[in-house]
Amino acid sequence: MKKMNENEIISIFENGGVFSSNEIFQALNDSQSLATVKRVLSKLTTDGIIISKGKGKATNYELSPAFLLLKEIDLNDYFKKEQDEREIKNSFNFNLITDVISEARLFTAKEEEFLQDLHNLFKEKIAKLSKTEYSKEMERLAIDLSWKSSQIEGNTYSLLETELLLKEKETAPGKPKQDAIMLLNHKEALNFILEHPDYIVPVSIRGIEDIHSLLIKELDVDRNIRTGRVGITGTNYVPLDNEYQIREALREMCALINKKENVLEKALLILVLLSYIQAFADGNKRTARIVSNGVLLASGYCPLSFRTINSITYKEAMLVFYEQNNISVFKNIFMEQYAFAVKNYF
Repeated sequence: MKKMNENEIISIFENGGVFSSNEIFQALNDSQSLATVKRVLSKLTTDGIIISKGKGKATNYELSPAFLLLKEIDLNDYFKKEQDEREIKNSFNFNLITDVISEARLFTAKEEEFLQDLHNLFKEKIAKLSKTEYSKEMERLAIDLSWKSSQIEGNTYSLLETELLLKEKETAPGKPKQDAIMLLNHKEALNFILEHPDYIVPVSIRGIEDIHSLLIKELDVDRNIRTGRVGITGTNYVPLDNEYQIREALREMCALINKKENVLEKALLILVLLSYIQAFADGNKRTARIVSNGVLLASGYCPLSFRTINSITYKEAMLVFYEQNNISVFKNIFMEQYAFAVKNYF
């Protein structure tokens, strides 16, 4: 009899359904003893991969929502299917914030150790800097963030052109005026966060709206929570179109984030949930990146510039979250960009 592989049992659940231990045993074609199957099911339950319902002989098992949230997804494999071919959750999941993410631990123990080591390194580095040196490094990170955050949204300025604009107010020839405004708005929003580090903590709808207003100033974008439908390019996921439901989703998001103890979990959740809710007609991801960094800065953590992330990869990771309510791809991006920021700034 071969050694039991947990993935064999997990794959049975992934095909859908609720199973008893005996049904799992039979599905494995007697390759394992029933006692072994029960032992593995008990371990998977303890690890939060599956959940049990009922007692005794009436006990049944199914995949945990947290497992589906965190299960590793291969980005290349996922996007081999075109938009209309993918099986997705095409509407807003009302249980995602309150019932799934609220109960989930987003980082494994190993990941938490990795991130804590980075945070300790960041604290060691800034402890050696003078106030002037710290300000210069923060300005460098802010330029990189303004450039990349805008590039993700289709801005045409290069990094060097962005630096000239933000430092010298020198616009790039032949580039749309709106591109320059978007970049300057990023700088203003970042400066506001730096000057008022506690403004965004605790996270509130008002604070999010105020950051959004700074980011879309003088751009052809509506302020305030949207009241109509909005579509997202590249996906059949349709966000909420009711203002009251959008506000309720934002309230639940803020409550969840403020309840979380792990600062990096807070920052990650702002990035994905504010984009998922799509509270504004435009500027959602830009707002999410600034608010997320505001939470990091207010808590003494290194902010993220996202400088090395490919814009398409960023968008695809968000599409996976929209369509599957799966955070694994974006979580990996978040950890990579956090490591990059700690090691390359300050």
